[in-house]
Amino acid sequence: MNMQYLLLFAPGEGGGFNPLDLHQGGNMLWTWVIFLLSLPFAWKMVMGPITRALEERDERANESIHAAEKASKEAQEARAEVEIKLGEAQASAAEMLSEARERAEGREREIIDTARKEAEAMIERARADIEAEREKALVAIRDEVVDLAVGAAGQVLGRKADSDDDRRLAADVVSATKGADA
Repeated sequence: MNMQYLLLFAPGEGGGFNPLDLHQGGNMLWTWVIFLLSLPFAWKMVMGPITRALEERDERANESIHAAEKASKEAQEARAEVEIKLGEAQASAAEMLSEARERAEGREREIIDTARKEAEAMIERARADIEAEREKALVAIRDEVVDLAVGAAGQVLGRKADSDDDRRLAADVVSATKGADA
């Protein structure tokens, strides 16, 4: 132990330790007495509010942790719900796409069928027009042949063979020839 401390408790010139004598170590004694007497007040005045503040801080921290856990749980639930809805939306979109494809294919078949029918109708009209023009041409050719035949007959007979009966006879001959060719 240090020699100074031993000297504090050694009797001094006046015959012993005087706690009121600040030069003999009384200063340390009074410091301890004042410290121990003020400790409960300091504890109550300083440490009490600090302790309460720390407890309140811990309580707020716990509340924040619980709130964060609750928010995290709600976020996970919301995420799961969003994923479910997203899956439903994707399924719905796929179904709509499939239906649209089916409608488009149906419309495509309908358009092709309509175009085919219109083409066939146009071909039939063209054939009918061709046949009508062919008949007109044949009638014109027959009329020309009849006119030539009547003119040739008139030259052979030496008279004019222009009457309706002569024309009818020549037309019958030309028609009979047509029937024999067919």
